[in-house]
Amino acid sequence: MSEIVAAFKYSKEHEWVEMLEGGKARIGITHFAQHQLGDIVFVELPETGAAVKADESMGTVESVKAVSDIYSPVSGEVVEINSGLEEAPDAINRDAYREGWMAVIQLDDPRELDPLMTAKQYEAFIKEEE
Repeated sequence: MSEIVAAFKYSKEHEWVEMLEGGKARIGITHFAQHQLGDIVFVELPETGAAVKADESMGTVESVKAVSDIYSPVSGEVVEINSGLEEAPDAINRDAYREGWMAVIQLDDPRELDPLMTAKQYEAFIKEEE
């Protein structure tokens, strides 16, 4: 069973969203996604100040198995990135939800969170994929 954080929202592309103060959201890939990818060796993150759109690529994750796009689950401006992932991309494998976060986005529209899955819905979703 993959680890899932109850308070987060989840996308069908296996990204998680943690709501922060001031209409900001922290984004990363799920424990399930990092497990499927295997050992992560490189991460390309968006630039601070970049505009991202929901369901569009905002970077890539490269593992020993494949290169995968990171899809932003929300639209807005990137206000912070986890630059530590440049030196230690394997932090995503160790702790996808804390140490392995990727970006903080100032949301354009908080209603974009509404269609995202709850932890319970995501758990059912990944059971279908396993």
